[in-house]
Amino acid sequence: MFELLKAGGFLIWPILLCSVIALAIVIERFSSLRTNNIAPAALTEKVGKLLRKGNLDSKTIGEIEEHSPLGRVLAAGLKNPNQHRVVVKEAVEEAGRHVVHDLEKHLQTLGTIAAITPLLGLLGTVIGMIKVFSAITTFGVGDPQALAEGISEALVTTAAGLSVGIPSLMFHRYFRGKVNELTVDMEQQALRFMKILQKNQKA
Repeated sequence: MFELLKAGGFLIWPILLCSVIALAIVIERFSSLRTNNIAPAALTEKVGKLLRKGNLDSKTIGEIEEHSPLGRVLAAGLKNPNQHRVVVKEAVEEAGRHVVHDLEKHLQTLGTIAAITPLLGLLGTVIGMIKVFSAITTFGVGDPQALAEGISEALVTTAAGLSVGIPSLMFHRYFRGKVNELTVDMEQQALRFMKILQKNQKA
């Protein structure tokens, strides 16, 4: 394995670094972007019951806010329960924007890795081919050993760049879709919450 890495030249090391970072991001996002952690299905109903019973003090609202990202969105509305609907809606939407930003954490980095690692591999290919032509100029085509280094560097860096870039792109697309799905779910929950809050104000 070390010989293979050595054959890839100096560009193999930034590609390997990108692979480690990408793997760490994928593991962290899989752990974080679980529906039960982000938008628990029963939370809105629970908040609605507390609201109808009048059991929402500052401590309870704080606990809801710390419960989950959806809790942060609902708590933003609960902090202004007697305000006009437009004011509450703006507070909920502002909290929602912050939550979505947090859900997209590290995805920009993962997308960058997906884009640059194939380019690093391509750069390695170009450098390897330059070495091949330099060897041909110096030794001619009769010495395979002189050509092997450049050919190895070209092939190894290309393979490594694609091996990191393709999975990174797949996971980046997957997590983007997951964030969009969670965002829609939270929007629906927030709409239900607004209806519950409006009914409670009328009552």
